[in-house]
Amino acid sequence: MVSRPLKVRALNAVPVSVPMKRPLGTSAQTIRNAPLLLVTLETEEGVAGHSYAFCYLEPVARSLAPIVAALSQHLAGQDASPLELSRSIARYFKLTGLYGPLCMIASAIDAAAWDVLSRSVGLPLATVLGGNCEPVPAYNSNGLGLMPAEKAADEAEELIADGFRGVKLRLGRSTFSEDLAVVRAVRKRIPDTVALMVDFNQALTFAKAMEFCPALDDEGVYWIEEPIKHDDFAHAARIADATRTPLQLGENFVGTGPVLDALRIEATDFLMFDLDRIGGVTGWKLASGLALAAGREVSTHLFPEISAHLLAATPTKHWLEYVDWAEPLLEEPLEIRDGMAIISSRPGNGISWNAAAVQAYTLN
Repeated sequence: MVSRPLKVRALNAVPVSVPMKRPLGTSAQTIRNAPLLLVTLETEEGVAGHSYAFCYLEPVARSLAPIVAALSQHLAGQDASPLELSRSIARYFKLTGLYGPLCMIASAIDAAAWDVLSRSVGLPLATVLGGNCEPVPAYNSNGLGLMPAEKAADEAEELIADGFRGVKLRLGRSTFSEDLAVVRAVRKRIPDTVALMVDFNQALTFAKAMEFCPALDDEGVYWIEEPIKHDDFAHAARIADATRTPLQLGENFVGTGPVLDALRIEATDFLMFDLDRIGGVTGWKLASGLALAAGREVSTHLFPEISAHLLAATPTKHWLEYVDWAEPLLEEPLEIRDGMAIISSRPGNGISWNAAAVQAYTLN
């Protein structure tokens, strides 16, 4: 236990690229490797916190490491409290703005600072945030990219073999008839008790979304994710109004402003926050408060190790999106049991690096 704020000694960032067990084909591109930026915040008192950013592209992961090195010099000696670091980083990037990859850096540092805080008081992050370490429901998002119907049905069966209660299927093929055939093949193969989420990854025009989304209403779909451009809230509201199946938005919300905008015009039925974009743990806390005020259920996007703690402390908690992309790098990966994510009672967010694996996957 500590009685005074810890001080930042240094920030370390290592770009890595981890091969995925299942390549993920989306309407935007096919992802075969997970490019991550591993962030460690070291304090003068010897407490270290860990987090990572998902960078989508290897050049992005490489490019962020020097920026973190510069930030390390700027932040050295400052209080390691999340709020103070957030303010200092915002000032540092005031002229550029905290968008895109810079938002990833700020969010990862914030998450590492919360890890430091949790470790320093000897409690799990979920507990520090006011929640508990009870298991949270997870759906498997480790596959079901753009593939033929029967192959998708086979993969769906594999993805629920460990007891998952939901799976996510990517849509956005060249024709909606192809998408519909895959939805029906997967839905037929998995039990009715397993939720089937679908994600267009912003592939549709407004006109097509108004046609295709209502056509999914009787196909056993749990939610429809990002059918159109993620920030076109006015048209999303019209799609939501025309479709019985709930709409899911939020993974691309940068900060709390878009949360307010989407809720104000009822653009979405559910909310999904991304740790990298929402502003780390601090941003998540603010956004989940807005979701509570609006009565919207909140799910997570990626980062299942930290997101499980966040979901456990979210009043309107919904689903954890589970991906295993960082698992090879972790000393103790997140445990999934009977479709539930088991939150560790260890102090912090549960992330500790496997040094040998990090070295093996480091980008040169």
